Amino acid sequence: MTDKPKRPQQVYTLVVEVGRKAGDGLPKGASGAALMIYASGVDEDEAVRETVAILKQADMAPLDVTGYGTAEERAAQGHEIEDDERALMERALAENSVIVAQVTPFFDKG
Repeated sequence: MTDKPKRPQQVYTLVVEVGRKAGDGLPKGASGAALMIYASGVDEDEAVRETVAILKQADMAPLDVTGYGTAEERAAQGHEIEDDERALMERALAENSVIVAQVTPFFDKG
């Protein structure tokens, strides 16, 4: 029996839209939020699954996930990646973790 070669971990940039849930830590009056996340995985599907699972454990209500690929894929698309963003990506890879880099709450206008 031949072992499959282990696929290397990569870091993917994800934006996760979350709704409200008791204990989610979002500001009072917010209807939800967008979370910019760097998540490690052998592929983007794994990074998304891990991210959704962790957000649910943190009492958040993930509604939608948009993947933007790896740093290399983003650079090829013309995205500028700042040094602090690269540092967070490197940390996510080193720790095999999910890092929430930014939270943008949504507030209903009315």
